[in-house]
Amino acid sequence: MDENRPVTTDRAPRAIGPYSQAIASGGFVFVSGQVALDPGSGQLVRGPLEEEVARALENMKAVLEAAGSGLERVVKTTVFLTDLKDFEAMNVIYARYFGTARPARATVQVVALPRGARFEVDAVARLA
Repeated sequence: MDENRPVTTDRAPRAIGPYSQAIASGGFVFVSGQVALDPGSGQLVRGPLEEEVARALENMKAVLEAAGSGLERVVKTTVFLTDLKDFEAMNVIYARYFGTARPARATVQVVALPRGARFEVDAVARLA
């Protein structure tokens, strides 16, 4: 039976609560929600939404790579936005990161996100 293996990397922000950056189990990696926290300072990246999206996706990419996976192996994401009016701007950056790999995705509007973020993403990906 596969054991749950916590995944950690200093290339992404540390978990800000009682959870792991990701868990590898059963041939998959389950990445916790990533917001635009700078891995070095732990502070939220401020600026245009596109910068938040890019930073959060860079964080997710780092966690996936630490697990032995990558963006091309993502099968499902969930995107959280504090304003669905940002959907198109988010999609432009999201598409740059995933290219022709098109994982299943749900996108929802939420009232608030940790640290005042406007974008959060989590993922499930296949391991190598």
